[in-house]
Amino acid sequence: MTGALSGIKVIDLSRVLGGPSCTQALGDHGAEVIKVEPPSGDETREWGPPFESDEDGNHITSSYFIGVNRNKRCMALDLRTDKGCEVLLRLLETADVLVENFKAGSMEKWGLGYEEVLKEKFPRLVHCRITGFGVDGPLGGYPGYDAAVQATTGLFSVNGSPESGPTRMGVPIIDLGTGLNAVIGITMALFERERSGMGQQVDVTLFDTGVGLQFPHAANWFMNGKLPKRTGNAHSNVVPYDLFDTRTQPVFLAIGNNGQFRKALAILGKPELADDPRFATNGKRNENREVLREILGDLLADQDGAELNTRFLDGGVPAGPALNMAEVLEHPHTKHRGMIYEQGSYRGLGAPVKLSRTPATLRQTPQRFGEENRQLLREAGYNDQEIEDLIASGAVPVKRH
Repeated sequence: MTGALSGIKVIDLSRVLGGPSCTQALGDHGAEVIKVEPPSGDETREWGPPFESDEDGNHITSSYFIGVNRNKRCMALDLRTDKGCEVLLRLLETADVLVENFKAGSMEKWGLGYEEVLKEKFPRLVHCRITGFGVDGPLGGYPGYDAAVQATTGLFSVNGSPESGPTRMGVPIIDLGTGLNAVIGITMALFERERSGMGQQVDVTLFDTGVGLQFPHAANWFMNGKLPKRTGNAHSNVVPYDLFDTRTQPVFLAIGNNGQFRKALAILGKPELADDPRFATNGKRNENREVLREILGDLLADQDGAELNTRFLDGGVPAGPALNMAEVLEHPHTKHRGMIYEQGSYRGLGAPVKLSRTPATLRQTPQRFGEENRQLLREAGYNDQEIEDLIASGAVPVKRH
């Protein structure tokens, strides 16, 4: 393996999305990821339809699970049992990273707490703990799911329009952002370990991620104390930065400076508007946003959206057509950028981080529950009889309960 994280072993106890998206990214870039599921399995195996089915038509695994669990070797452990905990500790003897997103206090209850046990036994271990709100503080210990934390961190309050009211974002931005923060924290800790020789705990929460995403709204509030308003597709600070209808498909204009504004108006055949005192600067355009939006709306209404978007881009104006999912995934540039991985019947989104010398790779499609139980136990030093005893005891489940 030649990925940037080749030689790094990750034990992944996480479920759902924040943790699994983190460990998939680590796996894409070469880390050996061992996904350890509880007896019931990762619950997202059932988050469908759509489902992958076997030859008899029985549902096996949902698209949701498949989407964030490639490049992982799957086994199962019951950490409520002493033997299950003993197996985990054996696996950690050769691991660099442990990722888990259990409810706060679960690891301590099982005798696997970082400060009490793991730090002492495995001083080089990087332990990434993902929780909803952290382990202490007014909300410490409470469970967190993406949409609920979107609401709690104010993202609902800045999303949507005045007519829609508070609105959930259409992608699980909190979970995915938390996964990215976990990747950043883990790689920082591994980099620092090269200097100190010591591991440490990486504490990542959904709540912190949500608060950290509040830009520019938090910066605005710090300065003027005014609550942000829901502006639909428009930007609170930058104008024109909005979606406009055309004759064929909506086009988003993302104009960030006066030069781009002048270029856009020239393309639309109204260069003189750039010298109108009402629109001469972003501040003035913001003050007169409704008037400007009406003018631009009239100029774009009879245009062919795709053709106009190309003209904007060719002319140095940031713009984008409002594409649907099929149009995005079938777009030639999506394929050119390697943003779709395919192997056999598997298709998934590609890795967005491109490294020139050690690129991300697809090495293992998502596995069935407990698929590598026996193989991973053998690699950990268990003999065949010990493996069968662990399975018989229920510490290593072979079927989802």
